[in-house]
Amino acid sequence: MGNRHSQSYTLSEGSRQLPKGDTQPSAAGQPVIHLSGTGKPEAHQPAKARSHQDFDVDQDAKQLNKACKGMGTDEATIIEILSSRTSNERQQIKQKYKATYGQDLEEVLQSELSGNFRKTALALLDCPSEYDARQLQRAMKGLGTDEAVLVEVLCTRTNKEIIAIKEAYQRLFDRSLQSDIEDDTSGNLKKILVSLLQADRDEGDNVDKDLAGRDAKDLHDAGEGRWGTDELAFNEVLAKRSHKQLQATFQAYQMLVGKDIEESIEAETSGDLQTAYLILVRCARDREGYFADRLYKSMTGAGTDEETLIHVFVTRAEVDLQGIKEKFQEKYQKSLSDMVRSDTSGDFQRLLVALLH
Repeated sequence: MGNRHSQSYTLSEGSRQLPKGDTQPSAAGQPVIHLSGTGKPEAHQPAKARSHQDFDVDQDAKQLNKACKGMGTDEATIIEILSSRTSNERQQIKQKYKATYGQDLEEVLQSELSGNFRKTALALLDCPSEYDARQLQRAMKGLGTDEAVLVEVLCTRTNKEIIAIKEAYQRLFDRSLQSDIEDDTSGNLKKILVSLLQADRDEGDNVDKDLAGRDAKDLHDAGEGRWGTDELAFNEVLAKRSHKQLQATFQAYQMLVGKDIEESIEAETSGDLQTAYLILVRCARDREGYFADRLYKSMTGAGTDEETLIHVFVTRAEVDLQGIKEKFQEKYQKSLSDMVRSDTSGDFQRLLVALLH
């Protein structure tokens, strides 16, 4: 695999040079209307619209084909196109590529790229819900279950995302995600995951102070208040209340019990159940902060946890990656881009850094 153009792909905070033939991405300062598949502007704008103003699906398919043809691969062009298009646009590129060249773009990249760069590129070509569904299926396949993946995905997604993941799972594997999770987990962990799968969380902004007080008391009675933790109260509250409502509940809990809810969860539970409850609490308090912590931990200590890096970058790219980047800077006094640069290398590094801009 040659990298004919890699020298022309330098990334610095302020500018990006592109291989010849690429159009300059719209400057961050220019507002870009983000169109959904229906052609209407999306209600939820990402922190920064990633789309080129002049997205040209024919041109992109042609560029990608050229990048993979002949001797050596032009990784710079692949990075440029994948990192600066929305998920929706990448789906259009895939369809165009197949129609024009009679090959799946995934298969072409699978054979042209390698390592973590390949993993990330292929993950970006999946719809977010399909990518999550594949992660969940992989976590349950074969011997043993990777509960950490189940917990991470189901505890951090919105109702709409969970519904989309369930549909994608059924479509891809012709199985029900809920029955697979019921078969593969047990006890209290199974109960909280199944509660979350109902996608029944209140997503409104109203806070009911009285309810917060009652919930705080229920959580206390269920956990610290007696021997053994009554998970039903935890499931009911943590899986169903809105994040704003939960914040009020945690404050009421602190006043009632004199300690933080996280301390009580750590004292009362263990293992994957504890992880699930803690993620639910942390996401309710500050979802971007939770992911900033995940990224920081994946790059500190011995070795880098590339799976976590890829998972967070790919699934948050159009949701809140820009917010996570700001939160990371605020919490750790370090730039996320700089840390990625010092912890990863090669085309994998270049693709991650490009996703951050």
